[in-house]
Amino acid sequence: MHPQLPAQRDLLLVGGGHSHVSVIKQFGMRPLPGVRVSLLCEDTLAPYSGMLPGWIAGHYGEADCFIDLRRLCQWAGCRLLQGRAVRLDPEARLVYCDDRPATRYDWLALNVGSTPQLSAIAGASASGVPVKPIRPFQRALEQWLAGVDALPAAPVLAIVGGGAASVELALAVRHRLGRRRARIVLLSASVAVLPTHNRRVRRYFEQRLAAEGIEFQGGQRVVAAGDGALRCEDGREQAADFIVWALQAGPPRWLESSGLELDEGGFIAVNRQLQSTSHPTVFGAGDCIDLDARPLPKSGVYAVRQGPVLADNLRRSISGRPLRSYRPQRRFLSLLATGDRQAVASRGRLFAAGPWVWRWKDHIDRRFMARFSFADAPPEGSGGAADAAAPQPRCGGCGAKVGGDVLARVLARLPAEGATGSAGFEDAALFEPPPGRQIVQTIDHFRAFIDDPYLFGAIAANHCLGDIYAMGAEPLSALALANVPFSHPRIAEDTLLQLMLGALATLTTAGTRLLGGHTSEAAELAFGLTVNGAVAPGTALAKGGLQPGQCLILTKRLGTGTLLAAHMRHQCRARWLDQALQHMLVSNAAAAATLRRWGATGCTDVTGFGLLGHLVEMLQASGLAADLELAALPLLDGTEDCLSRGILSTLHPSNLAYAQALAGHCSTLERPRERALFDPQTAGGLLAGIPPRHLDACLRSLQQAGYPAVCIGRTHTGHPAGRVQLR
Repeated sequence: MHPQLPAQRDLLLVGGGHSHVSVIKQFGMRPLPGVRVSLLCEDTLAPYSGMLPGWIAGHYGEADCFIDLRRLCQWAGCRLLQGRAVRLDPEARLVYCDDRPATRYDWLALNVGSTPQLSAIAGASASGVPVKPIRPFQRALEQWLAGVDALPAAPVLAIVGGGAASVELALAVRHRLGRRRARIVLLSASVAVLPTHNRRVRRYFEQRLAAEGIEFQGGQRVVAAGDGALRCEDGREQAADFIVWALQAGPPRWLESSGLELDEGGFIAVNRQLQSTSHPTVFGAGDCIDLDARPLPKSGVYAVRQGPVLADNLRRSISGRPLRSYRPQRRFLSLLATGDRQAVASRGRLFAAGPWVWRWKDHIDRRFMARFSFADAPPEGSGGAADAAAPQPRCGGCGAKVGGDVLARVLARLPAEGATGSAGFEDAALFEPPPGRQIVQTIDHFRAFIDDPYLFGAIAANHCLGDIYAMGAEPLSALALANVPFSHPRIAEDTLLQLMLGALATLTTAGTRLLGGHTSEAAELAFGLTVNGAVAPGTALAKGGLQPGQCLILTKRLGTGTLLAAHMRHQCRARWLDQALQHMLVSNAAAAATLRRWGATGCTDVTGFGLLGHLVEMLQASGLAADLELAALPLLDGTEDCLSRGILSTLHPSNLAYAQALAGHCSTLERPRERALFDPQTAGGLLAGIPPRHLDACLRSLQQAGYPAVCIGRTHTGHPAGRVQLR
């Protein structure tokens, strides 16, 4: 029996803006029993707008001004689903994405921001880059800055817009450029710079822009862009090598067909309770909304203040209690950066400037960011929610199966090209092996390491296919074993569907059919596959096929074990885990075919026993020894950092038993690269022996196929078999 409170209702947050990070924190501190909270967002790092000018200028690093959403969600017990929302069906209560299955909700909150409106400017979308979303803008700006010195003449950076964001950006880029040649031109439809601020603030920035050599061209409404130039309404043209759009903010285009009531500008219409005026279970905050009682400027200040009210009203709405009103401040203090470590304070008639204002602004900004820097432990009291109710105990045995009605609905919704379909699912699978080929069969199963069931299903399936590819075989069919957390049947159905769609995405790409499987309720999500493959007799790549003098090739980087361990301890940076997850999605199919083409005679996939464990298995089976180049090991970002801090997978100590195979090695095995030898890998790469004459061509082919393959050592006839010498 498992006396846990099942999830009964889904709260879905779309967008990782300022308001939602507050909601996630509040629900992490005080969970609502039976409510599963999920965040759907495209990027796992959320920028804090107040610090972005300082980041562009070079005063802050990424960790200073980006909230790590993975660590925040993990701390708060919130699922993080990575994807880009493109459509909403409020009647079916579904949010659709362009790169993952639709996500269902019972309550929905939208904090999806805004982006500069470019529709009125001909050619704008194909010329230049808008300041939002931040990530694409950052990449484009960094690329342009890196190439400034290589241009024969002084390039022109044109920033279109005259508001605070435009001015702060121009001054930040000027500071970042230093003495490097470049013209910065600021074009604004307004005659004056910063038209919403007082006269002293405007005069200060006019002088500041002039002193920095930034050209302000007021009263210039841009109507077209292209061929390295901007054309204004009066016919005047301005040359531009790089264009930045910092115009009036507009809503995401997909809101137009969302079915929600919108204002004239296309923003979500909400009442004083931040609740959609047309759909009571939908809430909104930040730049994407329009408050029906009082339209607000698009500023992060309002989004930050809306966060606690939004969190409280979501809790109240789910609990059936009256909602509270959000009362926006009439005026707010603006602290505007000037590129260097100075700033300007502006509020009504208030004007102040100097280094002390920067220090004040820096203190406020860092204090905000500190609210989302958490210790390793989950929030106090977060585990007590299950005691607030008395759930029905969950049975074991066959009583722990997922209900037949749930299973039938999931099977009916799976794509026919990847599975046999609900009508064809029997208690056992029948299939004909290809004529003249041997059957290869393998099985693997493990608990979830990420709370996104779709992503976990895709990675787990890829991992399970690894042994088939390592033997040079072709996968044909699979049987699934899925453990779904105790929950309401509707939520269990959604979890199982997401899991199976993720697995099918991988299996379909591999040309492998899902024949059936088994489901069960459990305390946590887990998944595995039995995979059947086929290979021509006598052509399988066995572990014992290595030959003396071969080059050992590793096709993928190491480090997933320590990075996942760091993630479980709330110590893995979002970009490290993002890279590791994408790495785990890379199939070994093309790598296996390439290795065979260039004469591989022995192969295995590097998984739970770590690189050294799997290499020792190959050497012992082949009767050989090997030299291993420690410096050549390819590592994922963050691997050395985590290993140097002693963050090890729970399987790592067991894998240390393979250290006895290391010849003449007196080290304590505490250096990061030594520890990487024992790090267990999920969906790891292939390790194979290649004739030296084919080494360069094989590596070139693998790298052209997208694998970070390297040669890490050589085999030789040594004694005893299985001995490894580190170089």
